[in-house]
Amino acid sequence: MDSTTWSEITSEAELRQLLGSPIQRVAEKVRPALTELDRQWLACSPLCVVATSDAQGRLDASPKGDPAGHLVHVLDERTIAIAERPGNRRADGFLNILENPHVGLLFLVPGRGDTLRVNGRARLVREAPFLDEMVVKGRRPVMAMVVEVEEVLFHCSKAFVRSALWQPETWQSDALPSRAQIAKDLERPETPLEELEEYYGPSYARDENLYGA
Repeated sequence: MDSTTWSEITSEAELRQLLGSPIQRVAEKVRPALTELDRQWLACSPLCVVATSDAQGRLDASPKGDPAGHLVHVLDERTIAIAERPGNRRADGFLNILENPHVGLLFLVPGRGDTLRVNGRARLVREAPFLDEMVVKGRRPVMAMVVEVEEVLFHCSKAFVRSALWQPETWQSDALPSRAQIAKDLERPETPLEELEEYYGPSYARDENLYGA
């Protein structure tokens, strides 16, 4: 790739000259703790993207999902917990947290373009009384990510409006290979496609696969 003709931004002054500065109410909308409106949003959110970084600054962004009302457990106005459910066991974000506790969380609500952002410091908790209150489908989480809230703010909907994310008429999921085909091409070439299609079929979403047997 030839980048010799690119014009790169290398300072905040250059960036501000290009983008401008936020108006005062936008610049000052960050809050240090959860309000009742924040709690309502968290109770309606079934999906969160968790951004982490290791000690060297290498980044990861991972989705976390549970039924609305069960994704986030609010301990107090400055502390929330997100359960760890069965997954692929890579634990990329959790390994990062062990090196660097700073996390950024983006909470989504289906059909809404605005999002709730929470920044703070995370720790991994394997046992605590509140885990009993995080049971879903009869399964208690084996651990939780507990986040000490440092910043909270609502983010505007322009990105979702531009992307038309929630408009079904714009969806093009059939334009991509199936999850089974992706696994066959990139991850499990030795496995027959028929076997992968069965694995990623309706049984993939059974409760025992999502929350443990």
